[in-house]
Amino acid sequence: MKRYLFFLLVALPILLILVPGVLVIYRSPISPNTLLEKQKKPPVITAPAKQLPIKVYRTESKQIESIPLEAYVEGVVAAEMPAEFELEALKAQAMAARTYIIRRLQAGKFDDVPKGAQVLDTVKHQAYLDDGQRKERWKEQYDWKSKRIHEAVEATAGVVLTYDNQPIDATFFSTSNGFTENANEYWTDPIPYLKSVASPWDSESPRFTEHTAIAVSEFERKLGVTLDAAAIQNSQKPSWYQVLERTTGNRVGRIRIGNKEFTGKEVRERLGLNSAAFTMKLERGQVDITTHGYGHGVGMSQWGANGMAKSGKNAEQIVKYFYKGISLQSYEKILTS
Repeated sequence: MKRYLFFLLVALPILLILVPGVLVIYRSPISPNTLLEKQKKPPVITAPAKQLPIKVYRTESKQIESIPLEAYVEGVVAAEMPAEFELEALKAQAMAARTYIIRRLQAGKFDDVPKGAQVLDTVKHQAYLDDGQRKERWKEQYDWKSKRIHEAVEATAGVVLTYDNQPIDATFFSTSNGFTENANEYWTDPIPYLKSVASPWDSESPRFTEHTAIAVSEFERKLGVTLDAAAIQNSQKPSWYQVLERTTGNRVGRIRIGNKEFTGKEVRERLGLNSAAFTMKLERGQVDITTHGYGHGVGMSQWGANGMAKSGKNAEQIVKYFYKGISLQSYEKILTS
């Protein structure tokens, strides 16, 4: 009798409390770890309800057009990156393009454009294609390419890349030589988020390796040098140029040609080369030059971004790889702060 009373008064209430809890845990499709993971997810960045008007100077018509921000970003992505690229790479490009224009708006300096404009539609700022130009360029592929780029821009609407809560200088280029470059090794000042990183995916680019030939006389004129006559006669003689220094990104840092010294950037710009990663040789009265990569090499490599996307990386992972230590924010917070 005592045992029966003990069961009714003590054990049964405990069972009534514990059993339902056990059943809930057992039957629940969501584990406690999953709930914690969900709580750790960052808040979603929502695009502002009203879009900013971007005043774009159209170089062909010499007119200023007011274009809603996200439509402008679509036009930039269409002009700057192949629509055939992976969707995550296109998203990364959209964020970089949006960051560029928001940075210009925040700075408020438009003395490099005609009065009333905020940005040019050329590569001096960002290339931009309007809807008519896209139809002309893409022809029968217009529908699917437009839809794909719109999807990438819409998925990242309002998002910009920041460092210390300020929009970054989101530089990008087509193809690296296998590495991006430190900002201060191509330009002048060091920028903490523009650091050299490996980009092995770029070898898939059709512009990864290219060859060009320049007549010796033209080569001398463009660089203001006179090559050693013996070197011209003996193409195997290596003394006519010497690489004195290489950059972190394995481009030519400093080089002596004839009796003059240049930076790799200077040689690239004077000769119109694809890249500052180059080698040269004399052949039958010509300078044969082999370049690796296409563009200045600082910031995000577009072919690198596409390779990362193919390997399963998402847009956020891509931009955080090429731009070190950055964050993703709504541009609204930046322009209202």
